[in-house]
Amino acid sequence: MALEGLASLVTASLSQVLSGQPVERVLDRTLRAHRHLSRDQRQVLAEALFNVSLWRRRLGFHLGTPEDAPGSSLLYAFLHLLAGLPSDVAARLAEVGTPPPLVPDAPPSLALRCSLPDWLADHFAREWGPAAEDFCSHLNVPGPITLRVNRLRTDRDSLQSRLRSEGVETRPGLLSPLALHVVGPRPNLYGLASLREGLFEVQDEGSQVLGLLVEPRPGETVLDLCAGAGGKTLQLGAAMENQGRLLAYDPDAGRLDRLLQRCARAGLSNVHLLRAPPEGLLVDRVLVDAPCSELGPLRRGPDLRFRLAPSSLSELPRVQREILARARPLVRQGGRLVYATCTVNRAENEDLVLAFLRDAPEFRLVPAEGSGALPDSCARDGFWVCAPHLHGCDAFFAAVLERTAG
Repeated sequence: MALEGLASLVTASLSQVLSGQPVERVLDRTLRAHRHLSRDQRQVLAEALFNVSLWRRRLGFHLGTPEDAPGSSLLYAFLHLLAGLPSDVAARLAEVGTPPPLVPDAPPSLALRCSLPDWLADHFAREWGPAAEDFCSHLNVPGPITLRVNRLRTDRDSLQSRLRSEGVETRPGLLSPLALHVVGPRPNLYGLASLREGLFEVQDEGSQVLGLLVEPRPGETVLDLCAGAGGKTLQLGAAMENQGRLLAYDPDAGRLDRLLQRCARAGLSNVHLLRAPPEGLLVDRVLVDAPCSELGPLRRGPDLRFRLAPSSLSELPRVQREILARARPLVRQGGRLVYATCTVNRAENEDLVLAFLRDAPEFRLVPAEGSGALPDSCARDGFWVCAPHLHGCDAFFAAVLERTAG
């Protein structure tokens, strides 16, 4: 097996991850230091490191030491219990000598079953109620690689055919008419001519939903107030058919500079970068994809959940309120403000929007139910919510607000 002889390398890397270093960074350093490894060895090393990092709490429970199990024992428990290898084979590959005894019982708590910090499992139990187990289980399944077709360059059917000719099979998304999910092994997307030609971008389907809810129209003035690297900015520009003014602001100037390069590739020329917070503008639509605690994409990294602190759930609402206050006077009468996050936390989502509406009576919530914008399965109490256990995408929240008075 490809893992033969790699146990010491896995456990040495794992000790760094368990001490708090990001697993992707540890893996990159390890692979750079061992360039002699074959492709199969590199792949199996990554899989072992990622899986043990992810399942550390459940594996620790089965070892009888939930918080402080040695790396070699964690690797053995993973190979035997989760990968299904016979005990003697798992012990040989993990180089543990005598296999440690394992607790055969099912873990008694949500945190241990789904390998989460206790505080985070408790939070999800409050947020999701009876569905918490299903949600948390889906956090342990890798998310799909999802592409968004650039309608300025092509359409979804044509892109699907083009990708097939380049050796990449896809299937259409369920929520976004722009989405294609990659089927099969992870391809080298950045080596494809179709990407270099600007035919698509890599973007989770839930993220695409946020752009769809803005409903920008050609000729309008639209503001992306937290543009980041610009994935949704590009989506908005394509929906506007490159007509009108698309304004993008983010406090990280470096990310905005990279957005200009992506605009050129996508064929967008109506994007204007704002180097200072916008003031004195009056626009048709504003997207506030606010900085948040980022619980929605936890499945994208095996150790993200363990590098979060409970304070992350309470420290962002102040910033989010300030951003909404900045957006408030910029929306013209009849215009639309979409507030969105990629987290699961009422304090940053529903509660924050309801407080904004109390302070801003000129806005009303456009109910999600029955709007026709997306399937009603995404609607919850007037808001938009999507999640991996319900829709297969990362978890996102959105509220569509309309300015009804001056």
